[in-house]
This record gives sequence, C-alpha cells and structure tokens, in this order.
Amino acid sequence: MTVNIYGQGCSSTRKARKWMIENKVSFVERNIRDEPLTVGELQEILRLTINGTDDIISKRSAPYKAMKLDFDELSLLELLEIIHEQPRLLKSPIIVSEKKLQVGYHEEEIRQFLPRKTRKFQWLQWRMDHFNPVEG
Repeated sequence: MTVNIYGQGCSSTRKARKWMIENKVSFVERNIRDEPLTVGELQEILRLTINGTDDIISKRSAPYKAMKLDFDELSLLELLEIIHEQPRLLKSPIIVSEKKLQVGYHEEEIRQFLPRKTRKFQWLQWRMDHFNPVEG
C-alpha cells in the first residue's frame, strides 16, 4: 500500500512526512502548489470524504477569503476546476491511500495508514505496558 501526501510545504505536511518515515510507511509526497491536483484526482479524494468539499477546502485560506464566491452556487465541476487553479484553497496535508483519507496532520488518526498487523502489535504492546500488574 502506497500512501500519497498532498501538501503545501507547511509544518503539518512535514510532520506527516516525518511520521511516515519513522513508521516505515511507503509514501509519495507531492507539493500541490507546484503540481496541482487534477480534477480527476480531486474526484477520487472526494469519494473518500464524509462531507464532500467541506472536508478539504480551507475556508480560512487567503484565496478563499479573496474570491468572495458563493461556493454553494457552483457546480461540482466548476468548483473542482477552481481548486485545480487555486490549490491553496485546500487544507494541507491531504493524506490518501486506496481506501483511507486524512485531512490535516493528527497524530492519532494517522495510525490508520499502518498495516493492520503493525497496529495490532502496537496495541498489544501498549496494553502490556499499561496494564501489567504491579509487582510488589
């Protein structure tokens, strides 16, 4: 399983990259300012969201504020074309695998990208560390 990290060179993207390296997760990183996501790639990301474009658009970003558009009035295709032209509209990073999505860097949630066996082993190790009877 290869994970894609779509970021903008921000600290959250750097944290995600560091976490992937430390946990030996295979990933490909892409700076979306230099190489914006295509409309097709955006559609693939959206199929993994719960709240559609609300999950990936940064309403606090400068481009979002400057545009003064009613994004709800746009068709999905129009909106995706605008995002392609203005990648800074996206939250960063967007971390994607075949069936998993994480928007932003969240230390607990990023564990979903570990292989199941690794997650299970770490969970068992954590339980042993935290629930061993105290000897005395």
